[in-house]
Amino acid sequence: MDCERPPAGSLLRLNRQQTARQDPFIQRMHKGVARMWPFKKKPEQPPPPENETAWRTMDWKSDKQKLLTTIKSFQPGNPEVDTLRILLHGPVGAGKSSFFNSLDNALLGRITTRALAHSVQTDRSFTVKYQTYKLKKDEFGSYYPLTFSDIAGMQSEGGIRTGDIIKILGGHITSGYTFNPRSSITEDDPKYNREPNRKDRIHCLVAVLPANTVSMTDDDILKQMREVREKARDLGIPQVIIMTKVDEACPLVKSDLQKIYTSKKIKQKMEECSVKLGVPVSCIFPVKNYHEENATNVIMDILILDALKNIVNFANDHVEHKLVSGEDS
Repeated sequence: MDCERPPAGSLLRLNRQQTARQDPFIQRMHKGVARMWPFKKKPEQPPPPENETAWRTMDWKSDKQKLLTTIKSFQPGNPEVDTLRILLHGPVGAGKSSFFNSLDNALLGRITTRALAHSVQTDRSFTVKYQTYKLKKDEFGSYYPLTFSDIAGMQSEGGIRTGDIIKILGGHITSGYTFNPRSSITEDDPKYNREPNRKDRIHCLVAVLPANTVSMTDDDILKQMREVREKARDLGIPQVIIMTKVDEACPLVKSDLQKIYTSKKIKQKMEECSVKLGVPVSCIFPVKNYHEENATNVIMDILILDALKNIVNFANDHVEHKLVSGEDS
């Protein structure tokens, strides 16, 4: 059978299309029209990762010396309290022990490891005892009028018991107590203080939360932390959040730590910490703990010392208020 031939008009259009595809001038014309076409959608640009101005101001050139001078000259405002007591608490792996070591580093100007910290992320706390550390001054045997208490990390199951943390707030547990995940301390334990006084109690409660994983913090852990916070509130104890691992949460900050207060991501993480625990953003301090460094860093030190200065001020306000009000709680 003979195949039907296409109409003559179809052959003519086909020849014209083939000619157009082969003609360089026509190809350039088509490209020019495509570029001028007003309805072509441009790809959306992602928003910039930082604000134009810092929402917290820091003097990166001279703040370290100013902060050191302020902290070195500090003395508690209540004669009944010769040393302010600060309690660190938070999830396993948040960086509680590393934060204390970072404080030591910033004050002494060298790397220290007094509070043993674990370098591998696990679901079990490396700290198992209630340890209290004094902050050393440059002179041998001389210390700041501050102590930091480090405790086992909080877990959804099998971690430190909330009741033990609450007893520490009231000064009922002494340093060296080994935490038992199955039961809280009893009054007949040698490390139980039946009659604590003002200087035995905690004067500032510090929650340590990691910026890079705060969104994934277990609800059970947050519930425990809120329970501790409510008890601290009832005792009038001020509360602070130290937000660690900022470099792991924000590439901008990882490349330049001085951008920490222009970073939108860091501000977002601080607001998230505030919502989860109910602590105002003004009481949240982002830091980068010392981890792999073999020498101190001025920018890291400024953030760490700024956090310490505010913790000390809040704790001192607390003991001064107790003196003025005559409260014995």
